[in-house]
Amino acid sequence: MNKRSATWGQSLLYTFWSVIVFGLLYPLMIAILAHYLMPIQADGSLIRDKHGVIIGSSLSGQLFTKQGYFHSRPSAAGNGYDPTQSGGSNLGPTSNKLIETTRANVLHLRQENPQAPATIPADLASTSASGLDPEISPEAATFQLARVANATQLSGTQLRALIQLQTIQPELGFIGEPRVNVLKLNLAVQNLIFCTHLPRDCRTSVK
Repeated sequence: MNKRSATWGQSLLYTFWSVIVFGLLYPLMIAILAHYLMPIQADGSLIRDKHGVIIGSSLSGQLFTKQGYFHSRPSAAGNGYDPTQSGGSNLGPTSNKLIETTRANVLHLRQENPQAPATIPADLASTSASGLDPEISPEAATFQLARVANATQLSGTQLRALIQLQTIQPELGFIGEPRVNVLKLNLAVQNLIFCTHLPRDCRTSVK
């Protein structure tokens, strides 16, 4: 009986200290280190506008509908970019629903971008696996260039330069594909519009 009690006591003590060390102290230490070593990433890679207002995260996509914005790729997460329902459509290549949805996306892209090139980038007509992809290909951004130029009165040369500037190259030169963060690109467009109309205040007002 005494041996059994001692075993129970050791088990409870081990459980108690395991919870304290691995459930409290270790996560707290990692959180503190992350906050000081990588403060932006630790806080969710949040993006703020020139007034300091949080408008999104570079890690999560969002829906843009105005003609003067570059649009994200379609999303199957809830009603679109719902972080609580992240996921793809789970439809196979022979699915009639997938085929109909893709055709509808292509038709919408054609109507929305009448001056765009004939070839539609695949990422603009299809959803991502997470439904929260914050990035599109440089080709997808260029496909929308004429529409954004007409809506913002910026030149195609200016917008093309922004796309090149915002293009993220593959990691280590070969991991992944070139990509453009849509939210950051749209912020750059807004900043360029601001600088075009108020050049004197551009340096001090745009972050």
